[in-house]
Amino acid sequence: MSIFAPGALAGRVALITGGATGLGFAIAREFAVLGAKVVLISRKQENLDKAVAEIKSSGGTAIAVQADVRQYDQVVAAVQTATGTFGSLDILVNSAAGNFYCPTEQMSPNGWRTVVDIDLNGNFLCCKAAFEALKQSRFEGRIIMLATSNALSGWPGQSHAAAAKAGIISLSRSLAVEWALHKIHVNTISPGPIAGTEGTTKLYEQRGLAELQARRVALGRLGDPQDIAHAAVYLASPGGNFITGADLIVDGGRWLNYIANA
Repeated sequence: MSIFAPGALAGRVALITGGATGLGFAIAREFAVLGAKVVLISRKQENLDKAVAEIKSSGGTAIAVQADVRQYDQVVAAVQTATGTFGSLDILVNSAAGNFYCPTEQMSPNGWRTVVDIDLNGNFLCCKAAFEALKQSRFEGRIIMLATSNALSGWPGQSHAAAAKAGIISLSRSLAVEWALHKIHVNTISPGPIAGTEGTTKLYEQRGLAELQARRVALGRLGDPQDIAHAAVYLASPGGNFITGADLIVDGGRWLNYIANA
């Protein structure tokens, strides 16, 4: 059961990249529970099929579009599928992302390019593709992009992702001003380490750093995917009617709390 009022997102159509797994799926599932019709984008059809089936089994409305956010024509086609199926597009959530640990001096140009292309360029392409449809939203369009507070502090061993996420925050603030004329709200959410996600598994647990990450969080624990989903609902709902250009940090106070490695 959601903590939000039933039907808080009723009548809205949401397109969610990376929506078949991880934080994207947590957001999509919560949106659907609250009455939104969700369109999930992912590169892997098997993940999409599973995600759509789970949302439908809970009484939600969902469809899937197999697409790569780095390919503009595929993103445009996904937007057209959303508007053609449901008649509008009200919310865009850019959740698709790539990351891996690698000291910068060891990083290949292709490794750098791949992460920046998915994270930053993919966000731009999705925003551009969705712009005309979001202008027509009767709820005022919403764009939510996932970033990280490490984008501003730096992220040793993940400089490619940090640079891309910093670009996302800057892009969102530029669009917040440019597209305010069209009543499109543009915000970012900066998650901390979230339990049960591929990112936390690869970047922390498999490297023996999960305990350190939990200690770095001021609240003393890893987050839950629902914590990010709730933040997204807030920004997408009438609760976010006077919010644009903001970065909502949902990291349990990690960005403020210094813990030495030793």
